[in-house]
Amino acid sequence: MEEKKISIREWVACFLHGEFDAPDVATQIRAGWYDWFCKDSSLAAKTQKLGRMLIGILKSKKFDIDTSYVFFKNNCPGVGSLYDDFRICEIATGDVIFTITPRSGHTVHHGYGSVWGSQNGFKEALFEASTWKGIKQWFLS
Repeated sequence: MEEKKISIREWVACFLHGEFDAPDVATQIRAGWYDWFCKDSSLAAKTQKLGRMLIGILKSKKFDIDTSYVFFKNNCPGVGSLYDDFRICEIATGDVIFTITPRSGHTVHHGYGSVWGSQNGFKEALFEASTWKGIKQWFLS
């Protein structure tokens, strides 16, 4: 049975209340981890880091925190190192609105972050930046 998707507003309340702090896999799946190649024991720290990033863009007008949810992935590129992303999706349809990669592990991206989106069918990045600060500014502009 698939778990009910909670809004980003609800997710942040749970996060700030410490509900995703425990390192066990069941808690981290509840936090939104969908797929990962890293050690299970790494997920809780990744949740903390990505959760703080998500909180940093809550005031964005590019998505609605009451009608969207978040999930997390740890990716293994063919050439490069493991890296994380988080995806903002519509609750009603499950469609991904944005894929946010704070720092790419693909060698060709030189560690830059990017935002991909449904606006252009994910054909190319909507925005690329060398730091999370740049991505955050894009969301808040």
